[in-house]
Amino acid sequence: MEKPELLVTPKSVEDIIPLADAGADAFVIGEQRYGLRLAGEFLKDDVKKAIALAHEKGKKVYVTMNALFHNEKVDELPEYIKFLQDAKADAIIYGDPAVLMAAREAAPNMKLHWSTETTGTNWYTCNYWGRKGSKRAVLAREINMDAIIEIKEHAEVEIEVQVHGMTAMFHSKRSLLGNYYEYQGKSLEIENRKQEHNMFLHDKERENKYPIFEDENGTHIMSPNDMCIIDELQEMIEAGIDSFKIDGILKSSEYILEVTKLYRKAIDLCVEDADQYDDIKDDLLNAIEEIQPANRPLDTGFFFKETVY
Repeated sequence: MEKPELLVTPKSVEDIIPLADAGADAFVIGEQRYGLRLAGEFLKDDVKKAIALAHEKGKKVYVTMNALFHNEKVDELPEYIKFLQDAKADAIIYGDPAVLMAAREAAPNMKLHWSTETTGTNWYTCNYWGRKGSKRAVLAREINMDAIIEIKEHAEVEIEVQVHGMTAMFHSKRSLLGNYYEYQGKSLEIENRKQEHNMFLHDKERENKYPIFEDENGTHIMSPNDMCIIDELQEMIEAGIDSFKIDGILKSSEYILEVTKLYRKAIDLCVEDADQYDDIKDDLLNAIEEIQPANRPLDTGFFFKETVY
């Protein structure tokens, strides 16, 4: 039984070495001009430094180009893809076919990971993009364990699954969502709207606070809880899922590092000694709960739910 890749989202170049030493196998980086909802901003010099450091440690780096591209950015894609090839990026993460077409011309040997965050819900679609040139498909966060296993059984591409962190619930290219709700006087209110990294959409009826932030790509509303299935990895490992992702968006570097260490231990034990993993998986979950921010409860996402859209 092979170990799945442990994929982590660093906040800065300085995080690469500590996370590599903590057991991360690969990293997701990028800049908001081309990528959505990144844990940190990596401009070109940062990308080159991060790749060099990761490769020294025998790790991989995937660069995101999964933004929603309008006409004014299309001409930039070949140049940026060529830059990533020269920087020796291990793959590009994309959702827009424009990136696929640009990559075929600018860097035909570049590996591509297809990720739309919402439409990776069946193996036909994953294989469609595989036949177009993608090596990997990133599954939607809103499908359950049975669907994930079934997709993997029929997949012609690698399968990546997020196992930890918050998820996007809403994205708009506009930046006026907060003004709209304030004007309407609804039960949804914007808290700390002027603080860039500490804004919440407050749903009093459900007692939920949804992190909200605005960047070059518009307005993003995130889930009120963090998914965590450190104690439920065995079925996916046995099914051969290729990559487990820890998403560290809106988290501290220290938090991402500690969570990486715990998932590294969980994966290694599950593969090497499943009985021992079963014995300590509750302890691993408790260890994450101890460092979890007070306003971010843990749950299992959609892994054990019927999907409802």
